[in-house]
Amino acid sequence: MSRALYTAAPPRTVWESINPLRMIGELSETRYWMYLLLLPSALLITAVVLYPTLYGFQMSFREMRLNRPDVGTDWVFFKHYIRMVNDPIFWLSLRNTAIWVTSSIALEFLIGLTAALALNRNLPGTKLLAVLILLPYFLPNVVAGHMWGLMLDPRLGVINDLLMRVGLLDGYKAWFADPKTAMAAAIIVESWHSFPFFTLLIMAGLKGIPADLYKAADIDGAGPLAQLRLITLPMLKTIIAAAVILRVIGLVNSPDLLLILTSGGPGRSTQVLSLYAFQMAYKDFNFGYAGALSVVMFVLLMGFAWIYVRLSKVNED
Repeated sequence: MSRALYTAAPPRTVWESINPLRMIGELSETRYWMYLLLLPSALLITAVVLYPTLYGFQMSFREMRLNRPDVGTDWVFFKHYIRMVNDPIFWLSLRNTAIWVTSSIALEFLIGLTAALALNRNLPGTKLLAVLILLPYFLPNVVAGHMWGLMLDPRLGVINDLLMRVGLLDGYKAWFADPKTAMAAAIIVESWHSFPFFTLLIMAGLKGIPADLYKAADIDGAGPLAQLRLITLPMLKTIIAAAVILRVIGLVNSPDLLLILTSGGPGRSTQVLSLYAFQMAYKDFNFGYAGALSVVMFVLLMGFAWIYVRLSKVNED
């Protein structure tokens, strides 16, 4: 009977056992390697996103008023949420938020879709026109707000002057001082500033639609509106859904343009939830109630995103 001959591996030294490079090499051959690679990103997300979010949640259950240190920072649990249910300003802000977001998104989408379809035709001068169309989106909200505030000024505004010259106005109008026109004027300013966001994403999506689909539709006798309804919009469904969700999040969470134009007035005709939370935190210094308002906005946004994705059936494609 033959005997199997083998050579035993030399024993490792202490240095070889604790050599970091050797340990990393052995770890890279296991399934735990991917967790090690994800660890820096996970720590960064925890520090930048998760911790502030959890802190905001727990702040909504505590009494935190910087101008009233005598009340302390004790746990009050659902006190702020109970106050919110009985707060008429909260319900008014919620209604104004729905109007603000829905109207702005609808107008931005229609203008952005029209601009994207026009630019996609590759006519002479469309590249220059594309740059000009995208310029408003590059303006900071502070600059855009002050610029439109000056243009719509009742005494010095150029828009009032033009409307009077063409006979659409009998006199100079204070657009942001009238409760009947303040919200509509703010929506127009927001739509002008942000419609290039839809234009940019829709233009990118149009480049990915095969031209053969439109040629086949032409042969079948489908007109431009039929092609838009049967080809363009269904093929852009995923992009449109993502763009709408991102813009809704941006509009709900960003009160800066309304803060510059109206500060929530006149009265509370342009008061939205984000602006109300901002005023609670940095005017009344009631960070507990502001935290509760922020939690409600977070829950509403999560619920909207889930419902919108389900209704649009994007995940079924």
